Amino acid sequence: MKPNYRRCISCRQVAPKESFWRIVRVYTSAEVQLDRGMGRSAYLCPQVSCLQAACRKNRLGRALKAKIPEHIYQSLWARLANEPRSKIGKSPNS
Repeated sequence: MKPNYRRCISCRQVAPKESFWRIVRVYTSAEVQLDRGMGRSAYLCPQVSCLQAACRKNRLGRALKAKIPEHIYQSLWARLANEPRSKIGKSPNS
């Protein structure tokens, strides 16, 4: 089966979607959440530089066409802190 590829909204890197974080604006409620739900999605590399750019330049808000609650960014920073050191700072294709 062919892998599904996605593009990071921050660095524009293309990789299999399993290597990204998925942020979703749910179709029915317009609520923004992580990983689950049907609706408009944006993908982000689990890297410090990508998350910083997404926060600073409101890339998530523009991609999802919604206001991103602060708790979403806090959850992503917490995930990044819990990532193994070997994965942080590497491209998704590595």
